[in-house]
Amino acid sequence: YPLWLALPVAPYSRRKTIRRDLGRGVWTFDQMIGIYYVHVPIRMTVVKLRRGGLFVYAPVAATDECLALLKELTDAHGPVKHIVLPSVAVEHKAGPFARKFPAATFHVCDQQYSFPVPLPNAFLGLPPWTQPLPRSSKDGNPFGDDFDFDVLTVKPGPGSYYQDATFVHKPSKTLLLCDALFATTEAPPPILESDPEYVRALLFHARDGPLERVADTPENRRKGWRRIVLLFNFFFPGAATPDLGLKPLLALGPFEPYGWRGWKPFEWKSEAKERRAFEAFAQNGKPTILPIIQIILARGDSGAATAAWVSRVSTWAFDRVVPQHLDAPVDVGPAGFAATFA
Repeated sequence: YPLWLALPVAPYSRRKTIRRDLGRGVWTFDQMIGIYYVHVPIRMTVVKLRRGGLFVYAPVAATDECLALLKELTDAHGPVKHIVLPSVAVEHKAGPFARKFPAATFHVCDQQYSFPVPLPNAFLGLPPWTQPLPRSSKDGNPFGDDFDFDVLTVKPGPGSYYQDATFVHKPSKTLLLCDALFATTEAPPPILESDPEYVRALLFHARDGPLERVADTPENRRKGWRRIVLLFNFFFPGAATPDLGLKPLLALGPFEPYGWRGWKPFEWKSEAKERRAFEAFAQNGKPTILPIIQIILARGDSGAATAAWVSRVSTWAFDRVVPQHLDAPVDVGPAGFAATFA
C-alpha cells in the first residue's frame, strides 16, 4: 500500500484484507492497524442496497487485494453508490478510497479533525465532491429508505469534537457504528492469524521475558491477544507494571525473533491478575465502551448529548451491531445497546 506514510503505523505497506459474509446482504472487510505490536482489526462494512448497488461504511486502505474483493461484490450486486466516513479520526483511509469510486457520493462527519487550526476538506486529503453528512436522517437522507442514521456529536474540550455516525440498515436489522461500542473475547481476530507477520504480534506479547521464545500454540496466541486488548484499552493496565527507564533497554537482544529487539517496557504482575483483568473487561464478548471513549463521553455537557443519542438509536429495530474495531457482529438489540451506555 504506497500511501502508508500518510499514517505510518503497522502494518505499513503490507496490508492484508479479509472479507467476511455476515449474511443479510452485509459484508465486512478487515485489515489490521497498530503500534508496538498492539495490533487490532480495523473494519470497513459494505451493505447491499435494495435498489441495486453498494453502500460502503468506514473505508479502509484501498489495496489491490481489498479492491479485488470489493469488485467481486460490485460484479454481483452493482456499483458502489455511497461512501460514508463515520468518524473524525484519521485511521480510516477515506480520501484515497473515495477517489477509486468517483461516481459514488461521499459523505463525512462535519467536524473532521485537524490541528492546530481547522482546515478545509481539501487540505485533509478528501476529494472535491466530499459532502457533509447531515446530523440525522430526519434532516435529509441521501441514502433512501434503506437506512436511518444519527450522528453522535460531543465537544469534550475546546477545539475538539468526537463524532460517530451511526446507521441502521433496516432490511437486515444491522446497526453500524464506528468507535462508540465494541466487544471481544480471548479468541484472536481472524485477521491477526491470517499472516505469519501478524502472528508475530501475538507471540511477541505472549512473552514473559524480553528474550524469551514462545511456541506458536493456540494458548500462546490467546495469551498474546489478552495482553494486546489490555494494552489497547488501558495503555498501561493495572495488571502490568510499566518501566520506561534503562532496564528494558539494557535487556535488548540483537537478533530477537519477534521484532523490536525484544523491548518490553512493562512486566505483567501475574497470569492470574492478567486473566482477571481481561475477563472483567471483556465479559466474554459483552458489548462495552473503550475507556478513552468513556472519558470523552463524560466530559463537559457530553453526557446529555450521549444520552439523547442513545435514546434515539434505541428506537430503531436491530438485532446486531457491527463496530469497526475488534469483534463483529455483536448480537445485541436496542435494550442491550442502551444498557451498555447506562
